[in-house]
Amino acid sequence: MSNSTESLRRKIESAGDLQSVVRTMKALAASSIGQYEKSVQALGDYYRTVELGLGACFRESEAVDPPTVTKTKEDLGPIGAIVFGSDQGLVGQFNEVVADFAIHELAALPGKPDVWAVGERVHARLADVGVQLMGLFTVPNSVNAITPLVGQIQIESEARRAKGEYARVYVFHNRPKSGALYEPVGQRLLPLDEVWQQKLAKVRWPTGSLPEVMRGGGTRNKTGTLRALIREYLFISLFRACAESLASENASRLAAMERAEKNIKDLLESLQSSFHRLRQSGIDEELFDVISGFEALVHHTPPHAGARK
Repeated sequence: MSNSTESLRRKIESAGDLQSVVRTMKALAASSIGQYEKSVQALGDYYRTVELGLGACFRESEAVDPPTVTKTKEDLGPIGAIVFGSDQGLVGQFNEVVADFAIHELAALPGKPDVWAVGERVHARLADVGVQLMGLFTVPNSVNAITPLVGQIQIESEARRAKGEYARVYVFHNRPKSGALYEPVGQRLLPLDEVWQQKLAKVRWPTGSLPEVMRGGGTRNKTGTLRALIREYLFISLFRACAESLASENASRLAAMERAEKNIKDLLESLQSSFHRLRQSGIDEELFDVISGFEALVHHTPPHAGARK
């Protein structure tokens, strides 16, 4: 009995330790979701500002076409893609969902894409299906670490675009969804076509005081202002994609930890029930042995054994 109960006791202690780890991971995931969602909300105000600036530039200087804006609605050049995933596990189907979505969307486009993966897990998933991978970026572990990552992506993509290695850039990531954990989404980041330009030109200025683009250097200065705003637009798009992916990752991890906690709780109840049942069974056996021994002693003792003395 002692060996069996000792084994169950060790299992109960191990399950309890694992339950503590799961609870800690749940708390960290819940906290992380909040900070990434707040960063996305804060980014919305900044995006609105950049959007208004771009609209003002396009309305005032329609003749200026920066290199990043193309007049064709569909460019059939080479494709580059960025897929945001995770470095760590315990996130359910998070990486599989975004990888499969990106593969499906890219398969519908002409040409073979070059893909950058953000996260070792999604990198492995894409490699398994034969996607041509150009690089791997580490997933940021905080909001402050997103900006350096976006900078690296922008430098890498611009360098390759300058060499003419591809003309189109797509971004794929998971986005938090109300009523569910997340959903995979995609966005064509480049080129910025006339449809995009006309859409921004129609954005109304929020006040009666109309804006004026910085002049000073004439057309060159206007082009510089437009270039700066476009760089900010691309930065915001990548930053938001990364932040939404991180929020989705932690939401998926939180759900996985909740399932794990429930399973551990059920296991603990089962182990404790088995432990108490086995312990009670052992106590009952010992009591039966004592009673049986007592009865045997009483039945085999001579009735006048004390009288002979």
